[in-house]
Amino acid sequence: MTEFFSLQNSFIKMSATPSKKQAILILQDGTVFYGKAFGKTGTTTGEICFNTGMTGYQEVFTYPSYYGQVLIMNNVHVGNYGVKAADVESDSVKVKGVIGRNLEEPYSRYMADGSLQQYFEDQNVIAIDDVDTRALVEHVRTQGAMNCIISSDNTDVEKLKAELAKVPSMAGLELASVVSTKEAYFLGDPASDIRVAVLDCGVKKNILTCLVERGAYVKVHNAKTSFKELQEFKPDGYFISNGPGDPEPIDFAIKTVKDVLAANIPLFGICLGHQLLALANDIPTFKMHHGHRGLNHPVKNLITGKSEITTQNHGFGVDPKAVRASKDVEITHLNLNDESIEGIRVKNKPAFSVQYHPEATPGPHDSRYLFDDFITMIKKNKR
Repeated sequence: MTEFFSLQNSFIKMSATPSKKQAILILQDGTVFYGKAFGKTGTTTGEICFNTGMTGYQEVFTYPSYYGQVLIMNNVHVGNYGVKAADVESDSVKVKGVIGRNLEEPYSRYMADGSLQQYFEDQNVIAIDDVDTRALVEHVRTQGAMNCIISSDNTDVEKLKAELAKVPSMAGLELASVVSTKEAYFLGDPASDIRVAVLDCGVKKNILTCLVERGAYVKVHNAKTSFKELQEFKPDGYFISNGPGDPEPIDFAIKTVKDVLAANIPLFGICLGHQLLALANDIPTFKMHHGHRGLNHPVKNLITGKSEITTQNHGFGVDPKAVRASKDVEITHLNLNDESIEGIRVKNKPAFSVQYHPEATPGPHDSRYLFDDFITMIKKNKR
């Protein structure tokens, strides 16, 4: 038993003692929480939201759909298995700030590259530790999503409130073009007979991996790429990605989706892509009270009758009444917690979408069959 503890202790990496400097969190409604500074010292703002997942914090932090948001981590310990270069969903941290109960600097994964503290410093992430996250999440669940400010270099409440008042609401913000790739790039085998054009509104790396693993040769395009330019790749299918912000102001992507539908070419959308498909069919979206973010959301597939546990991250949804009233769109998936719309398909068109993330990194892989369905749709359409 002594040897076991000795081995385990050898995996615990220690670095400098975390800062004990005071930090402050202020919500838009005036609620104030005090805690300790973690990561980079400074001030940051954004819309507050929370994630209920117990693992995969590095994937979450690098998830482009979180751009513009300050994230509460519900799990009581975050950082305890360190960070690793391979565990990312984009090229940098996308959250604007992090709130935790215990943000850990020591870590116990021998494969890790370093500590969360150093990672946040390197990535310029401002965080606050030692916050009663249970009370904070309960408050957000009751009062709804709102803007907030974190500061570890200024504790003047009135000055911080004045700065917070300048932060725009997430409603109406077009952020997809901010996080989209600036230059197009390719993935997969160029000799493949399946070519997929990806409209990158904030795509996750593992979504692209799921497409490539199924034999697709992928070209990832900037979110503002026109349908005419997308056609130059001669794709057999189009994928519309996830991404941050309000879907309604993304008129350029909505037009592209309409053009794809008119061309009758297979289309698959995830998360923001789901909302854009709805908008392209004149179905409005709305800002949710506090959104869905986590790894354990139950969804029912209305076609198969089976349920699946899903990974989700969205603060906007598709209008349920408008979907049900549509003559061109039908519902394929429903959320079993609140009956929100989780999946749709266009009647008489090879186009479908889901609100959740079937690649699920982190999370259960119950829904990865949707990538298979997309490839099958492409092959059928080619025939």
